[in-house]
Amino acid sequence: MSTISEFMNAPLIIALFITAFALLVVARTAIIIPQQHAYVVERLGKFNRVMGAGFHILMPFLDVIRYRHILKETTLDTPKQDCITRDNVHVMVDSILYYKILDPEKASYGIDDYQHSLAQLAQTTLRSEIGRMELDSLLEERNVINQRVIEELDQASESWGIKVFRFEIQTLEPPKDVLEAMERQMKAEREKRATILASEADKAAAINSAEASKVQIIKSSEARQVMSVNEAQGEAEAILSIAEATARGIERIAEAITKPGGYEATKLKLASQYIEQLGNLAKEGTMMVLPANLADVGSMLALATEVMNRRELPSQKKDE
Repeated sequence: MSTISEFMNAPLIIALFITAFALLVVARTAIIIPQQHAYVVERLGKFNRVMGAGFHILMPFLDVIRYRHILKETTLDTPKQDCITRDNVHVMVDSILYYKILDPEKASYGIDDYQHSLAQLAQTTLRSEIGRMELDSLLEERNVINQRVIEELDQASESWGIKVFRFEIQTLEPPKDVLEAMERQMKAEREKRATILASEADKAAAINSAEASKVQIIKSSEARQVMSVNEAQGEAEAILSIAEATARGIERIAEAITKPGGYEATKLKLASQYIEQLGNLAKEGTMMVLPANLADVGSMLALATEVMNRRELPSQKKDE
């Protein structure tokens, strides 16, 4: 019975074996490659072709996928290294580069390990470029160093089918004592600039104050000049007004004298004023000075009358 059951199960085992073999052949011959990927195929140990994205069929037991490459831009972080500047300062430098495979065949057969080779070449070039610069210029010219490293990597990686797009220095770490000295130097520079700015501000303030004082003095002198001119003009106008008023007053007095009764009124006015002034002298002091001859009062009145007569004669002649 066991022999019969084994004989009946033999076809099933064979079918399963054939199915498994067919699946194995299909798995080894039919392949789907994702986008931005490339597979390098060897046939009997020799390069055959590069397969891009899509569905592909391989020759069973003859074709072998030897290399698988990613065609997207890739980053490679280079190890941190100690570099020495031209002024003998040790600097720890950490960098990163960006590359892309352009030719999968060259990347497979042109070099053994392109990532390791790129990292080593980037480090060597970076040390060489940093050794040409002093620390101060190194901190200011990162872009120059990055560009020079890219140029060197491009020349070497062209035969590898690789293109280096960017190289960036991530960190620059000088020794602690150098950092402290740089901080002291920067502090001194800032204090120096602050002192210079303060002195320039004081200078500008002094200049502005002097200019303001100058303008104020000029304005004050101009104001005094204008005031003096105005006062002089006012005094001149006042004198002129007084003179004109006096002249008009004299003219009216002269006209009044020439009128009938004016002569007698003038003599009476002169006599009354003379007597009034003598009275004032007597009131103001304990002593009073009188003319040697009291008849001088009459002579004085006669003199005033004679003057009035002389003024009347020309007017009378004119009337005649």
